[in-house]
Amino acid sequence: MSRTIFCTFLQQDAEGLDFQLYPGELGKRIFNEISKAAWQQWMSKQTMLINEKKLNTMNPDDRKLLEQEMVKFLFEGHDIQIDGYTPPEQ
Repeated sequence: MSRTIFCTFLQQDAEGLDFQLYPGELGKRIFNEISKAAWQQWMSKQTMLINEKKLNTMNPDDRKLLEQEMVKFLFEGHDIQIDGYTPPEQ
């Protein structure tokens, strides 16, 4: 059964995540405010960040950096700046 939420990233009603994917209060906020579609957008950005910056998700500093970028992307309207990455022309 899918659930509909108001996605603060897309600014519209959209299908919510099936379960909380991230721990703690931030995870609750993502679960309640971020849609599957928005989360997928973040996942692809996160993959690019990990590859570009050669991050190790086992490293607490790298995880902290990813979390900061995730909050900026999902909740503050900042696109992820990746050195040497040029978005495809629309």
